[in-house]
Amino acid sequence: MSTPMPAGSRLPERYEGGSSANLADILERVLDKGVVIAGDIRINLLDIELLTIKLRLIVASVDKAKEMGIDWWETDPALSSRARRGQLAEENEQLRRRIAELEQRGPERLEGERHER
Repeated sequence: MSTPMPAGSRLPERYEGGSSANLADILERVLDKGVVIAGDIRINLLDIELLTIKLRLIVASVDKAKEMGIDWWETDPALSSRARRGQLAEENEQLRRRIAELEQRGPERLEGERHER
């Protein structure tokens, strides 16, 4: 026995493969415009907040993300070889300054410091 559908309602149209909007078009639009999904999860016990998790998901192309000012992956050494090179160059420069500083002290002062320790 089927139940009659209320007047004015209809079933959603089935997606057909020949439709003008295919997955590639949808993906291109999403990456071009960007999509932000945000949500918070809070766990409370007797009005005491035990845990809060804030979730933020941005789906966009790299170019669009940069337009929005999001480029953290470029400075994260775990994700960027350019950032690793920058980090190594900075560390190298610090070591060079330290060596120059030690060389200026002279060998006599370095000997004295070794005996003090």
